[in-house]
Amino acid sequence: MFTLLNPAALLALLGLLVPVAIHLWNRRPGREVAVGSLRWLTAGANRRLRNLKLEQLWLLLLRAALLAVLAVAVAGPVWRTALPTSRGVVLLSAEAAGLPALAELKPTIDSLRRKGYALRWLAAGFPRVSGSVWQRVKTGQSGTATDSMAALATTRPQSQEFAWARVQQAAGAFPGQPLLVVTGAALRNFQGSHAPLPAAVRWQALPDAKATNWLQAAALRGDSLRLELGQSTESQTRFQTTTLAQPTPGATLRVAGLAPLRLQNTATGTRITLVKTATSSEIDTAAVAVQTRPLRAIIYATADYRSDARVLQAGLRAASAGLPVALELSTTTQAPSPASPPDWLFWLSDAPAPTAWRNAVQQGTRLWLEAAGPGVADTAHLALNDAEAAPVTVFRRDTAALGKSTVARWTDGRGRAVLSRQTLGRGAIYHLATRLNPEWSELADAPQLPAWLLELLQPAIPANEQRVVAGAAFSQQDQRALDPAQLVKPSLTAAETTADAMPQAPAFSGFRQTDLRPWLVLLAGLLLLLERLLARRRETLTPPAAS
Repeated sequence: MFTLLNPAALLALLGLLVPVAIHLWNRRPGREVAVGSLRWLTAGANRRLRNLKLEQLWLLLLRAALLAVLAVAVAGPVWRTALPTSRGVVLLSAEAAGLPALAELKPTIDSLRRKGYALRWLAAGFPRVSGSVWQRVKTGQSGTATDSMAALATTRPQSQEFAWARVQQAAGAFPGQPLLVVTGAALRNFQGSHAPLPAAVRWQALPDAKATNWLQAAALRGDSLRLELGQSTESQTRFQTTTLAQPTPGATLRVAGLAPLRLQNTATGTRITLVKTATSSEIDTAAVAVQTRPLRAIIYATADYRSDARVLQAGLRAASAGLPVALELSTTTQAPSPASPPDWLFWLSDAPAPTAWRNAVQQGTRLWLEAAGPGVADTAHLALNDAEAAPVTVFRRDTAALGKSTVARWTDGRGRAVLSRQTLGRGAIYHLATRLNPEWSELADAPQLPAWLLELLQPAIPANEQRVVAGAAFSQQDQRALDPAQLVKPSLTAAETTADAMPQAPAFSGFRQTDLRPWLVLLAGLLLLLERLLARRRETLTPPAAS
């Protein structure tokens, strides 16, 4: 369907009067004819003026067509075609395809498919779920979540997905169509900012009742091997430490809740791996480096940050009980020298950290910075994963702009970063947007602070093992589930989990517009070329006036 975006521009068609006027008045001069008497000349001239007529009609038409094409191009012509209609879309995440809880939702998805809903993966590009793959999921051939993700290796990006942002993309890709989103309820899928979703989006978050156990870290302390074990369930993720007698290299270790472990000496140091079995995944068999030296940390605090230093020192000492290695912590009021950089430097001062310390970060030091200056008044609560935990309020925060490469580690209820992390070389810079001072926040009184610091204090992992181990510890193994009440649109109830409860799609889903202006400009160029050729031919054929 042809449509003009700016119909008022068609007033430019009045310019067609210009070539017509030119052709009427710009007539060719007549021949001079020698006659014996001049008495008939005046009457002949008057007769020419009364008999105005068009000449060179093809040239006139070309010029008029050129102006008409340019006028229509200014009016913004587009060609609209109706988008193919659909009753709606069911978006299924790869993780949800392997969850046992999907069994109760399969009849609803089948009913929606019979009504015309499209079944697509909640992944980049939203590829369709083929009938054969859906049958595998329905019959349980995919087995576990790991198996279903392997089946989607060509459609799912390797990086961690954030379901909320992906659903926002789907709402724009399928405008006007109702969406049923089926994902796992794991908290890792709901990170990032949560912009409002359209009312046509229904979200079903499926829980995973299983618990996972994994080896988080290991360290040699004297003649003992200390292992930090992680366990994650739907309600919480916790860590515990167990101590074993130092084994010999190559020996197999037995730890309750884990598959057999093996100690190995390599060129890069001592490592511990899970003994690979037929059902082990890449994450299960990832090597964990065995730490052999204590963790060094320095707190540098000026007089204005004395109370912050006391809170931080107490929190770090409490967190050290969960570390596999010993913590060597010192506090100073004199700016430390970067000549012998520690593993952690907590810089509590209004003055910026010297450039030399940023160079130390490149080599592996982790630098903690707090808000500098007076800050601005603010009232926000930290976003806590534990619904039963006491809220933590932020009263003031700084106004420093975060770089594009920063990642939020702690956020408030509005999605703003409270603690951000910027990777720099082999180390990282942590920026706390508030302070541990009671006038700035309630972090000083938060019982969760040592646990949060423990997550940050874990000994650094070698670069070649960072991707796998970090993903195992804080992504794939984390089974904490989102409380359905935290969704803007709550999860469907039992009565709503039917095809009839889904909203109806509109009669059409919109149009696709094709801009015609480039083609009209090309046509105008061709017409101009023809007009110039015809005008030059006219000038060549016109005989010169007799003198």
